This record gives sequence, C-alpha cells and structure tokens, in this order.
Amino acid sequence: MNQFVALTATNPAKLYGMYPRKGSIVVGGDADIVLWDVERKVTITNSQLHHNVDYTPYEGIEVKGWPVMTFSRGKMVSKDFAFVGDEHAGQFIACDKPTLEGRLR
Repeated sequence: MNQFVALTATNPAKLYGMYPRKGSIVVGGDADIVLWDVERKVTITNSQLHHNVDYTPYEGIEVKGWPVMTFSRGKMVSKDFAFVGDEHAGQFIACDKPTLEGRLR
C-alpha cells in the first residue's frame, strides 16, 4: 500500500515541486484523497473513463482494485466512478522546482 501511494502520489508531487501540498495528507495540504476497493474487479472500457479521448489501450483488460470515492480539496467529486462535484471548482496548481526535501529516495 505504501509503495502504491509513493508511486502514484508522493513521488510525482515531489518531482513537480508540489510536495507536501500534493502527494501527502498533512495539515495545510489539499486533502486530495482516493478511496479504493482493493477487491473489486472491473473490465476497463473507454465508455466508463472520464477523458476526452475516443479510445483506451486498456480496453477489455480486467483489473483488480478500483476507485470508489475521490475527494478534491476535501470535497467529494466522484462516487462509484460517477462525477458528483462542481465542474467549476478546479484550481490550477503551478509546478515548482523540486527541493532537496522533495528528492526521491
């Protein structure tokens, strides 16, 4: 679990100079959190994905583990893979240079 969080959240935030605001759960951070059902099996289809592309190279692949709730800045934006947030609530976060504290280990 810790390695998954490091690979998908903490390390990218460090690489782009956004850590600890992003990629960690700390006082003063953005509280961007995804809750996963690690036992849920899903076969990926393009129609279920929320992107502006008409295909996915993962079409038809079965995966184990699927997001069930997503929070952005502490507010729920997705539940059971359906968008339930405010479409105008997004906020641009500029990248910065990585700091020595943000180096990957």
